[in-house]
Amino acid sequence: MAIHIDRLLDTVVSQDASDLHLAVGKPPTLRVRSRLIELRTKVLEPEDTIQLMKAITPERSQNELQEEGGSDFGFAFGDKTRFRVAIFKQKGNVSLTLRRIPNEMISIDLIGLPPIVKDLIRRPRGLFLVTGPTGSGKTTTLASMVDHVNMTLDRHIITIEDPIEYYQTHKKSIVNQREVGNDVPSFSEALRRSLRMDPDIIMVGELRDLETIEAAIRAAETGHLVFGTLHTNSAAGTINRIIDAFPVNQQAQIRVQLATSLMAVLSQQLLKRIDKKSMVAAYEFLVVTPAIANLVRENKTFRIDSAIQTGKKFGMQLLDDHLWSLYEKGWISAEDMIDKGRNTNSLIEKIHRAGAQIGRIELDAEDVDTGER
Repeated sequence: MAIHIDRLLDTVVSQDASDLHLAVGKPPTLRVRSRLIELRTKVLEPEDTIQLMKAITPERSQNELQEEGGSDFGFAFGDKTRFRVAIFKQKGNVSLTLRRIPNEMISIDLIGLPPIVKDLIRRPRGLFLVTGPTGSGKTTTLASMVDHVNMTLDRHIITIEDPIEYYQTHKKSIVNQREVGNDVPSFSEALRRSLRMDPDIIMVGELRDLETIEAAIRAAETGHLVFGTLHTNSAAGTINRIIDAFPVNQQAQIRVQLATSLMAVLSQQLLKRIDKKSMVAAYEFLVVTPAIANLVRENKTFRIDSAIQTGKKFGMQLLDDHLWSLYEKGWISAEDMIDKGRNTNSLIEKIHRAGAQIGRIELDAEDVDTGER
């Protein structure tokens, strides 16, 4: 019996899943609060994944799948939600991963961003980076920051995304969202062109190559507020990653440019709450003060963690400190804290000093029925 994509997407919404995986040889599988749960339906065959892919994939992305072996795009599932989709080939078969993007925007307060973020994103210029691994909520954080500006300030905001995930409507600001591959050929080209469009704020979905990083720094230097993301796990690591992307003979100059233009780095991890009701984000937050700017300029980024610890009055915090506070509140488990933490041995010692034990409990996977066979 054929599997219908609409029923699968309805199940994603009803089960509050974050992702849907469709691969030959497995039943459709949901990710619900970090766990993979197989649906009680048929094992997918090659013709199933092809049919499901064609039901939702625009012709441009189908051509890219044939030519390049994969493609990304976004689409709206009625008025219920949006999905970001990755289609790709493996062992000659088509696979799909669909990430659910909620329609409703989450406020800065609700997602737990440090209060100083509201002040920083009112500034007229600078580079604000949101970093973390895939699936850590970077897109949601950026969308919330853009939405806050959109509601409270009169700005011209240009976003460059691949694909567009959260749709932003014009509120107090004007928001123009440009999709790579559809509205513009690349991130770097979109950044260059955007400077001619009278922007106040430019949001870059991903600083994925040297050209894009260069263009983002230049835009911040020339009087624009630039938001961007990187797949790094710490504030100091983010700065090192940017500098290391440049040839050695340019790195001293880039340190000077970063020291001047970088405003803040927010590194985040997403963890499941013990009560299983939702996820919670843990943050490392760096605000670039004159002292930290000097560390960047003088190639002393190894001292940034210490500077964050002494910069709490500016709203700064280390990731492990925030993880520990969430653990003390009873929101996250010791095991998840250790998995996401940067200094694992230090966290284990703190747990033992607090008289607690560390032990993993494996939960049986739940079955979710779509009603299909």
